[in-house]
Amino acid sequence: MRLPTHLIESELKEFDKRFKAAVRSDAPLLDQIMRYVVNRKGKQIRPMFVLLSAKLCGSVNEKTYRAASLVEILHTATLVHDDVVDDSLERRGFFSTYALWKAKANVLIGDYLLAKGLLLSLDHGDYRILHILSDAVRKMSEGELLQLEKARGLNLREEVYFEIIQNKTASLLASACSAGAWSATEDESLTEKLRVFGETTGMAFQIKDDLFDYTQERVGKPTGNDIKEKKLSLPLIYTLQQAERSIRKKLIYILKNENTQSDRVEWVIHTVKEYGGIDYATDKMNTFKAQALEQLHQFPESPIRQGLEDMVRFVTERKF
Repeated sequence: MRLPTHLIESELKEFDKRFKAAVRSDAPLLDQIMRYVVNRKGKQIRPMFVLLSAKLCGSVNEKTYRAASLVEILHTATLVHDDVVDDSLERRGFFSTYALWKAKANVLIGDYLLAKGLLLSLDHGDYRILHILSDAVRKMSEGELLQLEKARGLNLREEVYFEIIQNKTASLLASACSAGAWSATEDESLTEKLRVFGETTGMAFQIKDDLFDYTQERVGKPTGNDIKEKKLSLPLIYTLQQAERSIRKKLIYILKNENTQSDRVEWVIHTVKEYGGIDYATDKMNTFKAQALEQLHQFPESPIRQGLEDMVRFVTERKF
């Protein structure tokens, strides 16, 4: 499944120019760091959702480009801060900014990006879009802190897990789609429809990420990274609910005390598969995917609607 970049090829080129301009700095060190960040950005999935959502409802305009830039700036800021929190030396196959410039600089880089994003909207009076995105940043912080709080006890309930991923992951995708819709229409009803579409897509996106830990798609073998980091993902939560007491105790013991031992991690992965954790999580992902497509089908059929359907399928069928 490929991203539908052909539908917004010229808009993506224009966005790229504007994003680079938006994060530029007069301070030499900061500008050097920003160029490093820009040159290693990912697939631009969130700006694509902004641009496609705008085109679904109307047309891409100046406000849309600023919304797409704001979404990408805020996403980049959260990744920069995440690398400090997670002590992560690698990002997208390259050294992270944290590895190269250490924690103090990285926190300041994230703060700089947040300030640039705020100013980009305030300087042009994009108050509704700024409100949409600021609310997403608040939810992302709440989701991360809730995950931190609940991970210690290793007794996460499924409904709390969904609350975490709704805030931590789905909120930014929801805000990308709603900001795109608002930029083209300033219509609250259309904006809400696209928000729900983005949120359900984001829920499916995160569950797909969870599944990579237990399947062979990404690197030819299960990674077990979430297990090593004591993160309770949906396949594991389901298994802990279904397993008999002795197995549950063993799983929790390994997560707490032996989570870096490869043979123990492999046993956890095998147990999750045995108890149906993979199938259960896949079914939940497909339920959110179906909800997203159902929401999208409230709009008339068009190449742009098909492009957004392809985006949903991409985030749920990707191999990486």
